[in-house]
Amino acid sequence: MATTLITGGTVVSATGRGAADVLIDGERIVALLEPGSTVLGANLTETVDRVIDATGKYVIPGGIDAHTHMSMPFGGTTAADTFETGTRAAAWGGTTTIIDFAVQKFGERVQDSLQTWHDMAAGECAIDYSFHQIIGDVNDESLRAMRELPGEGISSFKLFMAYPGVFYSDDAQILRAMQTGADTGLLTMMHAENGPAIDVLVGQLLAQGKTDPYYHGIARAWELEEEATHRAIMLAKLTGAPLYVVHVSAKQAVAQLATARDRGQNVFGETCPQYLYLSLEDQLGAPGFEGAKWVCSTPLRSKHDHHQDEAWQALRTNDLQMVSTDHCPFCMKGQKDMGIGDFSKIPNGIGSVEHRMDLMYQGVVDGKISLERWVEITATTPARMFGLYGRKGVLAPGAEADVVIYDPNGHTSIGVDATHHMNMDHSAWEGYEIDGHVDTVLSRGKVVVDDNTYLGRKGDGRFVRRDPCQYLI
Repeated sequence: MATTLITGGTVVSATGRGAADVLIDGERIVALLEPGSTVLGANLTETVDRVIDATGKYVIPGGIDAHTHMSMPFGGTTAADTFETGTRAAAWGGTTTIIDFAVQKFGERVQDSLQTWHDMAAGECAIDYSFHQIIGDVNDESLRAMRELPGEGISSFKLFMAYPGVFYSDDAQILRAMQTGADTGLLTMMHAENGPAIDVLVGQLLAQGKTDPYYHGIARAWELEEEATHRAIMLAKLTGAPLYVVHVSAKQAVAQLATARDRGQNVFGETCPQYLYLSLEDQLGAPGFEGAKWVCSTPLRSKHDHHQDEAWQALRTNDLQMVSTDHCPFCMKGQKDMGIGDFSKIPNGIGSVEHRMDLMYQGVVDGKISLERWVEITATTPARMFGLYGRKGVLAPGAEADVVIYDPNGHTSIGVDATHHMNMDHSAWEGYEIDGHVDTVLSRGKVVVDDNTYLGRKGDGRFVRRDPCQYLI
């Protein structure tokens, strides 16, 4: 197997940083060495097959995006990124593992839905991948099937308190699923919004002629996110199930999670770049139908209520543990425009899988988070939360050689015509400028991106079986 030595860089982990050379043999890291180390009197740069010079750059674990939706059917259409296009874009942005969602629809067997997603992803992915299991029809059969998931390398499942008639689970179903999760070691993931109440507000707004994308955010009020988050926490407390709330956007929902954690409950929360940078007023409220680009659920929140500032604060204090994307892209033409004249028909989703690492690094530049916290919330905590730590999310002997060389003196302009590789006709991040750049990306020791050139191919990625959550309080 080929050997690679990454020299001259600053290795950054969740706990510190320092000068070190990274020695890779085949697909794994075998040593972190003092710069310029020798073996039997020989300089390593003369004995390895390949030397990568990272002088002046950061060497970090490959990013793990634990919340993506490739080829997901939703709202009468399908997410624009396939596993091929979406994972290639992820690699461009320094993400080397995704965890997508296998979707059990109403009336479908859990096992069949999981196989469908395996079939879609196999041989298509540029980087490694795994799955969470969406349980869209909680019944006796699906509860029995949940007990088989750990044996399939699936250690988490997702429920929805939103979307009645599509994915929605009522409190009784949630209770039963959480009981099964607690009994089998599965982590419960929750989309926490009060779906039936949202549907009432949607109908009332449309009846008033309020049809623009802006009203998507009004209908999905923060009170309904806070209420559902609290309800999920209480059901998790009753059942003893660990709980992970996805795409937290409202500061009041963050407060619910923080309170539960302070009393020792195993509850966790993720946020997404859109809730840190974008707002109800500036994006959803864009003129005409332009705001449809930023329709997602949970929705963007008002900048005047400081939800964005509170989310950054929660990342600093670990009241929110990590940042994923909820990558679920739709094109404006032929997809988002289905909702012209009726915001409730706009497919919900934003494309960000390519830009997460850059956007979060800009938070380092802006003094929002530390360099170490950047690595922690984008790689190390996702690995620990979802049973990958030791193999991924860390640069250490024995770990898979998923490595990103990041240039803090580089620059990245985000836009459809600039650095955009996702399968979309627009960018939710058009015009954003990043004070840093992903220079080189290795996936299991193979260079897949280097010097603005893509060197990978579909099929490079493998399905990764996951262990139980390694992040409990």
